[in-house]
Amino acid sequence: MQEQLRLEEANTQKTAWKQFGPYLTERQWGTVREDYSSDGNAWDYITHDMARSYAYRWGEEGIAGISDDQQLLCFSVGMWNGQDHIIKERLFGLTNGQGNRGEDVKELYYYLDSTPTHSYMKMLYKYPQGEFPYEELVVENASRTRQEPEFELLDTGIFNDSRYFDVVVEYAKAGPHDLLIQITVHNRGPRTARLHLLPQLWFRNTWGWGHNDYRPQLHKTGPGTVGIEHEALGNYQLYCDQQPRLLFCENDTNPKLYGHLPNGPATYKDGINDYVVGGNTTALGANQQGTKAAAHYKLRVAPNVPRVVRLRLSAVPHEAPFADFEDLFATRRLEADEFYDCLQENLTDPDARNVQRQAFAGMLWSKQFYYYDVARWLDGDPVGNMASPRRRAGRNSNWRHLHNADIISMPDKWEYPWYAAWDLAFHCLPLAMLDSEFAKQQLRLFTRDWYMHPNGQLPAYEWNLSDVNPPVHAWATWRVYQMDKKRTGTADRVFLEAMFHKLALNFAWWVNRKDKSERNIFEGGFLGLDNIGVFDRSAPLPTGGFIEQSDGTSWMAMFALNMMRMAMELAQTNPVYQEMASKFFEHFLYIADAMTRGGDGQFNLWDEEDGFYYDVLHTPDGVRTKLKVRSIVGLIPLFAVEVVEQDVLDGLPEFTNRATWLLANRPYLAQLVARWEEPGRNTRHMVGLLRRQRLTRILTRMLDETEFLAEHGVRGMSRYHLEHPYVFSTEEDDFSVGYVPGEAESSMFGGNSNWRGPIWFPINYLIIESLQKFHFYYGDSLLVEYPTGSGNQLNLRQVADALAQRLAGLLLKDPDGRRPAFGNYELLQTDPHFQDNLLFHEYFNGDNGHGLGANHQTGWTGLVVRLLHQGEASTVVPGGQIAAQAQE
Repeated sequence: MQEQLRLEEANTQKTAWKQFGPYLTERQWGTVREDYSSDGNAWDYITHDMARSYAYRWGEEGIAGISDDQQLLCFSVGMWNGQDHIIKERLFGLTNGQGNRGEDVKELYYYLDSTPTHSYMKMLYKYPQGEFPYEELVVENASRTRQEPEFELLDTGIFNDSRYFDVVVEYAKAGPHDLLIQITVHNRGPRTARLHLLPQLWFRNTWGWGHNDYRPQLHKTGPGTVGIEHEALGNYQLYCDQQPRLLFCENDTNPKLYGHLPNGPATYKDGINDYVVGGNTTALGANQQGTKAAAHYKLRVAPNVPRVVRLRLSAVPHEAPFADFEDLFATRRLEADEFYDCLQENLTDPDARNVQRQAFAGMLWSKQFYYYDVARWLDGDPVGNMASPRRRAGRNSNWRHLHNADIISMPDKWEYPWYAAWDLAFHCLPLAMLDSEFAKQQLRLFTRDWYMHPNGQLPAYEWNLSDVNPPVHAWATWRVYQMDKKRTGTADRVFLEAMFHKLALNFAWWVNRKDKSERNIFEGGFLGLDNIGVFDRSAPLPTGGFIEQSDGTSWMAMFALNMMRMAMELAQTNPVYQEMASKFFEHFLYIADAMTRGGDGQFNLWDEEDGFYYDVLHTPDGVRTKLKVRSIVGLIPLFAVEVVEQDVLDGLPEFTNRATWLLANRPYLAQLVARWEEPGRNTRHMVGLLRRQRLTRILTRMLDETEFLAEHGVRGMSRYHLEHPYVFSTEEDDFSVGYVPGEAESSMFGGNSNWRGPIWFPINYLIIESLQKFHFYYGDSLLVEYPTGSGNQLNLRQVADALAQRLAGLLLKDPDGRRPAFGNYELLQTDPHFQDNLLFHEYFNGDNGHGLGANHQTGWTGLVVRLLHQGEASTVVPGGQIAAQAQE
């Protein structure tokens, strides 16, 4: 299979098939790394309106774009419908202060296909023929409250009567440095319409900051041909079919708008825009050269008569660059189909195949070049970007060691054009199905010396590198290792060992920084769950004191078990690791004991009356209060479970002897937390926070449709709190938490996402995987009601399969041909040009499944590829297409 051969060549560094890819972000404006303000207001420092005239320092942006892996040379598609006041060359969205729900992209576009080496890629952008409603989107959203829905592009009516263009952008590689580009424009409206199509090529500005004055060059070398010269990349040519007019300018900030820059060029970044939209011929370079160029195609597009534009970006000279164009494109499309046909061999439902393939496409298109040198960013540059003393002591100032210049998997390319540490851990499972080497490389990146803090903390995300995300890197490492081992037949212990040592440092950071009372109960703080609690867990408490967190402590218990399991694997070939396995086993037991009996033996996180885990508030007067909010905080203890086969223990005598001694001499540990000495089916041993009684009590709530269980998965908070909000009162104020199925109604932690009721893929995925592990131990000896009160008894594997079916059902067509995630948008549900193009939302309404939040966050929602059926029929619905993946 050709794509697999290319992937092997790329991963063994024989051929640079991955040098060019979809590494161009969709939004560089409004990002922290471009913010040189003294107050840290990134959203206002460079706005969408400023972006066309302002040269970026750290990265570039574009629509359907590509770049090399250092983002020196960039290509994307610009367009103008003759109505807008600017060229459409970057995506528009609301800043954090403009939207009633925070920042949000206001465009319609879809990632349709990609192979792991990006030898074939396809994307669709929907461009209105009427004037793009920039102002209406800003004004209407500003007038709406948090109790009202967002005002979306579809709500403006701009797509009524199908008056829009479908702009399909495809890439096919003839070689690693030879890229074919095809842009197909469809007029979906009733009348012929005009479109200016502007494929654009430019260099990232590396010369304007006082460090290196080398300026690469683009110049016309013939009719419709752009010569490309760069000292690092070498020489390329961009061949443009049909010999369009070539437009050139410089990728420099326009000083007329943003202050004088010494020795500036004659033209600027906005030159092509000013010429096409305003007819300003002086905005273009008179000598047919520059650092930014566009091929100007003026198209008349009739309904149902697509127009095709072809280009070729190549380091190889071609006398007839388009002679083999069609054959090469057809070959790459066929090879992409072959690659996915093999991957989806046992997935027969066409809709499920389409959902899975587009999810993979979104994962691959969201790989981005991310450049952020914190020390240089803090200190400023000799030219242009100066730094104030306030800035040097402000955001991320304690991360001066961090230097990122890599291809990284992002949650998406607009709302999150930067990495998020715990998101990335979830990304790596779907990515490992396509390219396990890339998945392993992503996990290793975050433990590198120039990423990981010297104290052992992993960087969270650029808005606050010191924020605390759940410690799921060890879990992802173990899972990717297992998947890679199963797929290749080879255990990559070098990867596992390297990760183990770095993650041990991260574990020590957690123990030293997040367990203040040294009782094996952890605070954690924010933990990525924005508004999950009564209080903002990232800020000082209004009561004073601190919170002992059920989720923080459970994540650490899970972390300890992940480390134990990795050490046991490494100990199979190096007995030294038996001692490390014992260390993490023992640490887990003391965490589990603290959760079960309390770190002081008196007060714990388990509530026997409710049969649930809660956070505990410690106030300065010594009072402890259980914050009785039924949320996923109390479900996360499910995740701390491991099952080990007897033959593994037989090969680890030192570990087994230590475990046996502990449980014999600390009998309360054996009685309260573990089933290590009670083999399950086929002599398996389980260690976990939950024994049968507590497990079944938690599952009774979780599988209750009046509480956590929704039609499409497990809610973030029990629906019980719709009628019974939890209220905590102080002398100054009342603080309440209620069930909110959709978007956040409070501004806590920015109010950009909501964990008080919606369905989130990563948590649901971990629930499904944990149930699989419990079934691996209990088998059919443990049956529970599903749903609670139904009288229907299932084993835990069947429950896991049923939850997977509900979750995947968010994106699949139901019997009426409707996708729950599309909600009430009839255009999305029924129009043939919309209904099979998927959006992968950040989270989903807990009552009806409507997609919410960032609408291209394929990142962790891409976990759907792991839930789609791969061999067995569903054990819940005869002949069904959905089942959870078996434990690797």
